Amino acid sequence: MISIKNLHKSYKMGDSSLHVLKGIDIEVGEGELVAIMGSSCSGKSTLLNILGMLDLLDEGEYRLDNVMIKNLNETTAANYRNKFLGFVFQSFNLINYKTALENVSLPLYYQGLGRKIRQEKALEYLEKVGLKEWASHLPSELSGGQKQRVAIARALASQPKVLLADEPTGALDSKTSMEVMALIQQINNEGKTILVVTHELDIAQMCKRVVTLKDGVIVKDEKVKQVIVPTHV
Repeated sequence: MISIKNLHKSYKMGDSSLHVLKGIDIEVGEGELVAIMGSSCSGKSTLLNILGMLDLLDEGEYRLDNVMIKNLNETTAANYRNKFLGFVFQSFNLINYKTALENVSLPLYYQGLGRKIRQEKALEYLEKVGLKEWASHLPSELSGGQKQRVAIARALASQPKVLLADEPTGALDSKTSMEVMALIQQINNEGKTILVVTHELDIAQMCKRVVTLKDGVIVKDEKVKQVIVPTHV
């Protein structure tokens, strides 16, 4: 599903450069639930940005669903993102003046689906995350946990191959974090490939595999005994 080989990434810093990722090798199979863990400046966010086609690698190889991701122009990258990837962010990234239903249906608009089908599919995914009754509410009328569930529904609506979650519990309290992770585990159990970037060990242990980055290199990559979150926490 995901294959990264000898990935390097540097950023210009005045006259010098900062080598952020130093020869990363990682393979992620279909249906895996992988935590990418590390402290600030470990390179985990840069790796996620490259996986999400939001940034370019300097050296190495990146394949997604057997497609080589290289030298893409912005239009092609946007098309691939819409086809292959769903994103979940720490800050939710919902559009404040659109309802939950409209937020979830947005990726379907870019896929060229008609209004009626978009609304039906968006409602289906809101129901999946337990928020069908909140479809007509604006983000300002939702709790943090509800906003994140809307964001997850939006990420799933385009039926991506891979879900990329960047600190999905970072803005949530511990109880709400458990609810969100229970939903992520449920989605993974249905077969979806999910990568979760986190700096929290307890969140990482709710995944099935933990890849630890430090100073731009993978220092540990191990399958773990997954902590199962009850669906009603």
